[in-house]
Amino acid sequence: MRLSVRLFVLVILASITASAQLKAPFNSTVDPFSIKAGSSFVASGGVTGMSAATSSKAKLIAADIREAEEIIKRNHFDGSSLNTANMTTSALGGMLRALDPHSNYYDAAEWKDLMEEERSSYSGIGASIANFTQNGVTDTYVLSTFPGSPAARAQLRFGDKIVAINGERVAGKESDVVRDKIRGENGTAFRLTVERAATNRIETVDIRRGRVAQPSIPDAYILRPGVGYIDLSEGFNYTTSDEFDAAYTELQRQGARSLILDLRGNGGGIVDQAVKVAEKFLPTGTLILTQRGRARIDNRVWRSGNTTPETMPLVVLVDEDTASASEIVAGAFQDDDRALIVGERTFGKGLVQSVIGLPAGAGLTLTCARYLTPSGRSIQRDYSKLDLYDYFNHKTPSAAADSSFIAHTLTDRIVFGGDGIQPDEVIKSDTLTQAEAALLDPLFFFVREAANGRIVGQENYRATSFSFGRRVLRVDLPISDSLVAAFNEFVAKNADVPAETLKAETAFIRLRLRYELAIASFGTVSANQVLAEDDPQVAKAIAALPRAEQLAQLAARAYQHAIR
Repeated sequence: MRLSVRLFVLVILASITASAQLKAPFNSTVDPFSIKAGSSFVASGGVTGMSAATSSKAKLIAADIREAEEIIKRNHFDGSSLNTANMTTSALGGMLRALDPHSNYYDAAEWKDLMEEERSSYSGIGASIANFTQNGVTDTYVLSTFPGSPAARAQLRFGDKIVAINGERVAGKESDVVRDKIRGENGTAFRLTVERAATNRIETVDIRRGRVAQPSIPDAYILRPGVGYIDLSEGFNYTTSDEFDAAYTELQRQGARSLILDLRGNGGGIVDQAVKVAEKFLPTGTLILTQRGRARIDNRVWRSGNTTPETMPLVVLVDEDTASASEIVAGAFQDDDRALIVGERTFGKGLVQSVIGLPAGAGLTLTCARYLTPSGRSIQRDYSKLDLYDYFNHKTPSAAADSSFIAHTLTDRIVFGGDGIQPDEVIKSDTLTQAEAALLDPLFFFVREAANGRIVGQENYRATSFSFGRRVLRVDLPISDSLVAAFNEFVAKNADVPAETLKAETAFIRLRLRYELAIASFGTVSANQVLAEDDPQVAKAIAALPRAEQLAQLAARAYQHAIR
């Protein structure tokens, strides 16, 4: 017990010492965050240097830690091969996670990856990859490459199978393991062995890793006449506000008169950027967010300074992976009645962490405050009776609904706190059935053949007949009856799927053929437009736009009355 307490104190003291090493923009005006088990955090900042007396105590504690490590090495039966770095990581991580789910310790590699997530780029080759299984063998395949990326320059294409990395075979490995082997330091080179989808030949290419842009807004387009759609699913990073302004202006140019903002899957990010997005639609003086913490420096209030806010009707899509900074946007729009929220209850992450750099490149996040929406409700879901697995998998204590904080919006609608953001219009996502899931691998392998002109009679679906890699504003790729028939014939020869299942799932097959062919021709970003056309949550958002317009008009009148 004495060792654990002193070790925790050492972490905090060392963190304060190292905080001076932090470089802008990691300060009290930003808030990085990414919601996923093991690496989720937000940031508030606000740590200060420590006194000479405190520094002296830290040195004494460090001496105790070194002494404890020596005792363990000398007395543990396997002491000669113990990894003290792993011991330290486990000890620090365990203590911090005992406080709350979002206080955590990161070693140098984890910390570097975490920081890269907020900088709109990473070091790699710029390729989307995924696992697919055929004849019981699972491999990793290239789906698409980003224009101008190292992968694009190496002419990697849809369907290329990754065979080995630097001579190490990767057959049967999960795609995230393969991804981690591909990523690395900027400018470093490695050898990639692939089986080309176009020729089925094994080739080895030398690739040099580079910085790959990772925009927070992957796509924006006219969903249907007059309705604009912005996909803000990749978190809030340092370029989000500028990206949003550019996308919004372009949609207006194309005739958008209403907007659907998609925050599904958005794990959060920099709060200042989230506030700027909300501010674009909220009039000056409107409360957007309040932060309340133990120390005075952790108490902050954000209000809109926009004297000419946008008046376009607005619907916001959310789901259980909408978290932190994205919940702030949804909560502000809901409390201020500026938009209707559609989808599923959000994650419920309203804790604020100080982001603290440690020596040797490691890092620490420590919870220091809570976020409150304009009506004063907390976003944070109860975690006191949950283990980390249940927390990050969206389990909620049954008593939570009974203890929800009740608040009122600008137009006096009732909303609740303490468990994320409850949508105004609840509609579940369209999850895959077992039969549909069984078709995903055959669909990929069929399109791999069709996109390379190897399906007799379907040569017009060859990917080269389109503009490979071009980002399109609207995917238009009709699927013929003969292509569906060719797929059914392909499945009969290559997969164990009953004929009655193929018949029953014809509509799904048509949709996914369009999707896979769109990936082969235009990349994964543009291909998502195909899925949006058949998305029940998107359809609900479109239907809710007239109500969103009425609500915004009521809110505008309430705002004018309040400032008189």
